Amino acid sequence: MKPAAVTVMRFWIRMYYAPFQVIVIFIIRLIEVYYWILLLRVLLSWFIQNPDNKFYHFLYSITEPLLAPIRRILPSMGLDISPIILFLLLRLISGLLYGLI
Repeated sequence: MKPAAVTVMRFWIRMYYAPFQVIVIFIIRLIEVYYWILLLRVLLSWFIQNPDNKFYHFLYSITEPLLAPIRRILPSMGLDISPIILFLLLRLISGLLYGLI
């Protein structure tokens, strides 16, 4: 049987992260928040008919800087799939960052 002090010490070692890991985890969390903001914008775009809505304008101003370059690259179609591409890119980047931890 192991002494209690060794078990407690191992528990505390697992709770500490290297500074690099803390930064990577922080970036992953920011990507997750951005993912949910983008999802909220997409869902609200179906329901909000007033383009002057302040909340929707806020979401638009946050998400458009990443959506606009994707729209320029994609060919013009009847359906805007740039949010889907951005969702996939965000998941890919966060998955790659998880691999660094």
